[in-house]
Amino acid sequence: MTLTIPTWLTLARIALIPVLVVVYYLDYRWTNVAATAVFAVASITDWLDGWIARRYKLFSRFGAFLDPVADKLMVSTALVITVQHHHTVWMALWASVIIGREIAVSALREWMAELGLSAKVAVAMVGKVKTTVQMIALGFLLYREPLLGIPVFLIGEWLLAASALLTLWSGFQYLRAAWPALIEDEEKK
Repeated sequence: MTLTIPTWLTLARIALIPVLVVVYYLDYRWTNVAATAVFAVASITDWLDGWIARRYKLFSRFGAFLDPVADKLMVSTALVITVQHHHTVWMALWASVIIGREIAVSALREWMAELGLSAKVAVAMVGKVKTTVQMIALGFLLYREPLLGIPVFLIGEWLLAASALLTLWSGFQYLRAAWPALIEDEEKK
């Protein structure tokens, strides 16, 4: 197996997960800035690996498998440490919706791949918007502190709520796209 530049970027994103956790919990005044920077770098590698893969046709099966796994690991980690630090009902609810949808859509994609219908559950535009809103929300939540009088954390909470709603919408779209094939498969059995 040859590792392409996009795959290396994805592996780097996975390697940043423990860095994010350690930096977040360090007992210094600047750790919120550092944790936000680590998360921002990881988010940028998510965009960059896809762009490089498409631009230079550097696709690989391993990379196609690993990229969404890296995204889910990074987002789940950021959600868990945010909920642990700011344990409110709403924060836990939004995090549960986002993590639960990721697990459900991953299972749906696996099932559709078994049926040879992976294209039915390809990433849609609403999923890309959801990811963008989610990454911005998590960056704000990791930062935590007001910035120039702007309530960054509060904005992050509202963006996370919006992200959770987009998550439900995109999850519904995936399920709706896959539903006829799932019903047909069940009827065959």
